[in-house]
Amino acid sequence: MTQSLDELISQAQEKFAEAADAAALENEKAKFLGKNGVITGLMKGLAQLAPDQKRAEGARINQAKQQIESLLNERRDEFARAELNKRLAAETIDVSLPGRGRSKGGIHPVIQTWQRIEEIFRSIGFDVADGPEIENDWTNFTALNNPENHPARSMQDTFYVDMNDADGLPLLLRTHTSPMQVRYARMHNPPIKVIAPGRTYRVDSDATHSPMFHQVEGLWIAEDISFADLKGVYTNFLRAFFETEDLCVRFRPSFFPFTEPSAEIDMMFTSGPNQGRWLEISGSGQVHPTVVKNYGLDPEKYIGFAFGSGIERLTMLRYGVNDLRQFYEGDLRFLRQFNR
Repeated sequence: MTQSLDELISQAQEKFAEAADAAALENEKAKFLGKNGVITGLMKGLAQLAPDQKRAEGARINQAKQQIESLLNERRDEFARAELNKRLAAETIDVSLPGRGRSKGGIHPVIQTWQRIEEIFRSIGFDVADGPEIENDWTNFTALNNPENHPARSMQDTFYVDMNDADGLPLLLRTHTSPMQVRYARMHNPPIKVIAPGRTYRVDSDATHSPMFHQVEGLWIAEDISFADLKGVYTNFLRAFFETEDLCVRFRPSFFPFTEPSAEIDMMFTSGPNQGRWLEISGSGQVHPTVVKNYGLDPEKYIGFAFGSGIERLTMLRYGVNDLRQFYEGDLRFLRQFNR
């Protein structure tokens, strides 16, 4: 039996070496170690031996089996190394080739406008505040004098989130950055002088509206701030933003639940391609006493103004773009012209 096992190991080594590929190797493995292989047949034959012989022959057969398995694994490793070397050769990178340069990026025109607005308002003493884009119903609507079932809410179709906050209030994607009025005012003492630019969301989409858009909210609260201050601040902002004195500004009576009195702000260029045409640019007004109270302040003592402007609207007017959707279509031919 000992001689037969040695011959079996030599035969297995020879057959494994002759295997042309991994599949052929597995076929040869089955002849020796498979369910119907030689080693399995020898193990079954142990049942016919006496107990002492069974123990001795079983040990020798196991030893032969281990040697054959070792030879099999060595051959498997050879095939694995050959396959790896083949892949490495096929995927070789010629590092001597010149590198591919990356194109130079630029700042999106809407973000350029955002940065420009911040720069102008910082220069006249306004802070810049940032807040959550997922707001609760109270901060987004109720605190701004827009209670549940108020008809003004229908003007802002809204993306609601299917959950509530820790106080059980419904959550939604904010429809304006005005909630930052409330958040900022409740965390700071007057005088309060702040703008809050950021992303906002409404169910709206056409040439001048997008489901996601950018807005800047402005707020100035103190003991002696009047509507005249609003007119002066916003008019000077427009002149600085468009870099021209050749424009007129008018405040047209309107309605917003969070201001009283309220006004739409229109502007008209007195020179250039858009001269002579009034363009709606912002909503504004004197902060409603109820809203001042929701700030945690005394409306008998504090007064102020607020305004809200669409950043895309300002960008379109500055660069002469007629369709807002072009900003978000990812056409590099369109976007590159703003970074020259």
